[in-house]
Amino acid sequence: MTDNQNIYKNEPTRKLSPIRLILLFVVILIIGYFSVNKWESEIETIDLPDVEPWFGAYVDVTSKPTYPFEQLGSTQTTNIVLAFIVSSKEDPCVPTWGTFFTPDEVTIALDLDRRIARFQQQEGKIAISFGGALNSELASKCEDKEKLLNAYESVINRYNIDTIDIDLERENLSNTEASVRRAEVIAQLQTKRRSEGKNLAVWLTIPVLPHGLTKEGTDAVSIMLKNGVDLAGVNIMTMDYGGAKDPNQTMFESTRQALIQTQRQLDILYRQVDINLSTDTLWRKLGATPMIGQNDVVDEVFTLDDAKNLNEFALSMKVGRVSMWSANRDIMCGENYVDVKVVSDSCSGVKEEKYSFTYALSEGFNGDITQNATIITIDEPIDTTQIIDDPQTSPYQIWQETGAYPKGVKVVWRGFVYEAKWWTKGDVPDNPVLQSWETPWQLMGPVLPGEKPIQQPTLPEGTYPKWSGTIIYEGGERVLFEGIPFQAKWWNQGQSPAASAANPDSSPWLPLSQEQIEKILNEITSESSSSI
Repeated sequence: MTDNQNIYKNEPTRKLSPIRLILLFVVILIIGYFSVNKWESEIETIDLPDVEPWFGAYVDVTSKPTYPFEQLGSTQTTNIVLAFIVSSKEDPCVPTWGTFFTPDEVTIALDLDRRIARFQQQEGKIAISFGGALNSELASKCEDKEKLLNAYESVINRYNIDTIDIDLERENLSNTEASVRRAEVIAQLQTKRRSEGKNLAVWLTIPVLPHGLTKEGTDAVSIMLKNGVDLAGVNIMTMDYGGAKDPNQTMFESTRQALIQTQRQLDILYRQVDINLSTDTLWRKLGATPMIGQNDVVDEVFTLDDAKNLNEFALSMKVGRVSMWSANRDIMCGENYVDVKVVSDSCSGVKEEKYSFTYALSEGFNGDITQNATIITIDEPIDTTQIIDDPQTSPYQIWQETGAYPKGVKVVWRGFVYEAKWWTKGDVPDNPVLQSWETPWQLMGPVLPGEKPIQQPTLPEGTYPKWSGTIIYEGGERVLFEGIPFQAKWWNQGQSPAASAANPDSSPWLPLSQEQIEKILNEITSESSSSI
């Protein structure tokens, strides 16, 4: 140590000339420039591909009469989803088309391989759907994971595809053991293909209600994500709502609500596996598949107007995929089809020109399946707590923790509009709950550019007496509680109207709706005018 110090101590000091200093500075700048550009290019390589959303109708492969999807022309789209690959009845690990034909048998029976090849020659793109409502999806019956992987892979390789659709309904959706097995194998297969430089996009197609995915649906998505499947998206079956549909809503209105709620649920499901996605990415991970024309529920008919409205909404939100069930049905039923309320596999049950639903739903969806299969999900950290709502550009009041909000009141919170489903106070509108019944707030959608405040009607102080815990109230009497009007449902004393938020059925108090408030204000205005 000492010897080394002496060596450096005796070394003559060298100074850089001004020219050398300038040259050194230039070299540093050049190195820094290329380093920054290299870093920027690396960042660019992980940017999501700039691809357009796609439309692809389902084709029921084994339905009669056979649908000629290979006759690609001006009346067809270039993407189709062939359905359904399911377990064989003899051997659950053998893939079949609808239990009727193995891939080898269908070549003879329906000449399917040649038809697919012809479609692909014309630049047509196909995806294949596994599952469906009537039979067992492969993972539901095949318990051998190695055989299950081979079954999926054999279909993918045979038809030269890079996108699969997993359609889970009924027992296929509710079987948790099968869901875990399916997710493990799909994740393994996806990882394998990507390591080989091949793409594998996985769409999960599941039922939905206007208030969003059921618990079975969110569980299915969660199991996929937790087992490492990179989902291309969740395609919701916007059909057969049954009693969950408001009879006053059109099919489009119920579908719009279902999409908004599912997008909200997807945000939570991804955050549960530590993946943050932007609003745009979440919308791109959504698909919508209506059942065109007559649905299985007699009172539900998806009309051409519904199709046009869904197309417009999906384009505006940049939904990643729109499909329909099915291409086979996109034609008006013939005169000999007696009861159009009975669902047909080969006609829509409504008056239409041939391919009308295809035209309406596909407008503007110019992407193709193969391009979209290149998208890989990446984390997009966003600190939503930093989003500041501006009262000057918000259509409704900004939500406050201390505020009390009766049913029907709309508020703005972190860039979105919410509507109170019942009286509420202190409940954060974006509380990350999966099921809509767990929150008093209904997500309506984002605050739109250029919006201005909309004045919400409130009753002036003194319209009704303030609630008191010592007074006896008869049914029908009205009071003001924290500025909100309530009406007594029955005789009560000492029961605060605030309790109606926690248990509205047992509470003796019912908050007045915005419509009632507006009616009262109109009456007050009329009385004031008449007294002048």
